[in-house]
Amino acid sequence: MKNEIIGYVGSGEFTCEDAKKLTGINLAFGELHNDGSVTCNGCKEKIEMIPQIRQWNDKLRIVLSMVQADRDAFTVCCATEEMREKTAAALAETAKKYDLDGIDLDWEYPCVPSNNSVVSPDDKHNFTLLCEAIRRHLNALEGKRYLTIASGADVFYVNCVELPELMEYLDYINVMTYDLKCGFHALAGHHTSLFSKNGDVFMNSCAQALELFAAHGVSRDRLLMGAAFYSRKWTNLPDNENHGLLVLCPTGGGYGPDYDILVDKYINQNGFVEYWDEEAQAPYLFDGSTFLSYDNARSLKAKAEYVKENGYGGVFYWEHKCDKTRELLNALYESFQN
Repeated sequence: MKNEIIGYVGSGEFTCEDAKKLTGINLAFGELHNDGSVTCNGCKEKIEMIPQIRQWNDKLRIVLSMVQADRDAFTVCCATEEMREKTAAALAETAKKYDLDGIDLDWEYPCVPSNNSVVSPDDKHNFTLLCEAIRRHLNALEGKRYLTIASGADVFYVNCVELPELMEYLDYINVMTYDLKCGFHALAGHHTSLFSKNGDVFMNSCAQALELFAAHGVSRDRLLMGAAFYSRKWTNLPDNENHGLLVLCPTGGGYGPDYDILVDKYINQNGFVEYWDEEAQAPYLFDGSTFLSYDNARSLKAKAEYVKENGYGGVFYWEHKCDKTRELLNALYESFQN
């Protein structure tokens, strides 16, 4: 993989110009049920657009991203050989039926119950076995079919999966280097910064996360860095010399406005001032009590340059509909053209 730009595409407009600037799209989402069956209700509109999208860019990789329809679907579907085979066959049949280039598994996360999932310690090895079964069924189809995963971006994730073994079956990993500060954190900070910041007691960053995966045996060219087309928000902060950055908040960080709304109503408007953190290579907004963290064109150009200089596979982003201005996609596209 090299210079990949992959967008998660769900609802919202997707155009010919968009298709020509991307190397791949992940349709969000297909649904995995705990009987091993697969539905595509969440991305039916974009599934129907596939013939048109192929006309716009016949080199564009179209992958179906899978989430669980039931709280225990991934755990149940990977638990036994019978369920793994049933699930893998259903996913391969879905790829064939809809002319998809592959399957992406968005399990958040094996062994981890904090996202309201029903999980098991056996997920760790069973996930590898599920990917082996899916790989085998995809290989039986005509043409190249991709198998990828969206992963967590911290130590908990690499401890909950078998990375070297998984890479025998995966083409690449989309490392979700966003929400690095989120509802689990009452410390206002960067949720998708390129570099870690001194003084951060929950230190993490895009670069730190990808280095972690590389240190656990994943080839750099098979790792994609995540970018955020939306913001995270902390409220009721005291005004201080750091403009809210790394200040303890009464609650965790909720979701903030999408990027196009930030442009329209927040960036240097309505009391919000935009700041740039040189150390983290990340922007943020503060109005005296509300802190907003996000990506902008400058931070995405820095991410793209870092990816190129360090031999990583590329950048992907969540989510396409969050930037109607197309500033962010254009920034990524132009960065990878140079």
